[in-house]
Amino acid sequence: MERRDFIRLSAAGAAVGIIAPTLAQAEAGKQPTPPGDVFYTKDAQGRWAGKAATHLPEVEVVKTDGKTTVKITTPHEMKGYEHYIVKHVLLDKDYKFLNEHMFDPSKDPVAISEFSLAGYSGTVYALSLCNKHDLWLNSAEV
Repeated sequence: MERRDFIRLSAAGAAVGIIAPTLAQAEAGKQPTPPGDVFYTKDAQGRWAGKAATHLPEVEVVKTDGKTTVKITTPHEMKGYEHYIVKHVLLDKDYKFLNEHMFDPSKDPVAISEFSLAGYSGTVYALSLCNKHDLWLNSAEV
């Protein structure tokens, strides 16, 4: 990975590291209202109105043989380091960090990540970070 690419990915990771704790402080069981456009949802697209179709993460929950898999897909183009999805983050019902997946736009043609959950039930929140259009939040029930 080239130095510039490393710096870009590091900065994006740091941004999510600052934002995720804010989400963790939200009241349990309720989706927080976006504070000053920190993140965007289908119903609160803020300054990125009209971008939800390609930036809102789609969350699919599959239960097979007692195993739960959460698949997150962001239907967004991966145009190299010019415009891409940086990462997916999975949070539990209390907005606490469960897992994340970083993307390398020079290698990943689509933004798809899968996470295995053992013994978990309740809401999961998915965050999708675009390098140009900020952080998007969606949820699903496990």
